[in-house]
Amino acid sequence: MGGISIWQLLIIAVLVVLLFGTKKLRSLGSDLGESIKGFKKSMSDDDKKETPHQQDADFTAKSITDKPDETKPDEAKRHDKEQV
Repeated sequence: MGGISIWQLLIIAVLVVLLFGTKKLRSLGSDLGESIKGFKKSMSDDDKKETPHQQDADFTAKSITDKPDETKPDEAKRHDKEQV
């Protein structure tokens, strides 16, 4: 009850072929296949780029006894403005 039979699917397929034509359906199918291949390739490229030891930023550990870099006050102000 309410299911689509094989005959109804065949009628729908024939109507689609008559409406769009075989050339347009063939090109549509090849375009769809190429887009899926491109998507899969980009997903696999992203997996190759990421490595487990990759970090977001390059931080070095410093202790309190380390001397801060001697910077000029003008450079420090310019650096602060760039960050804002």
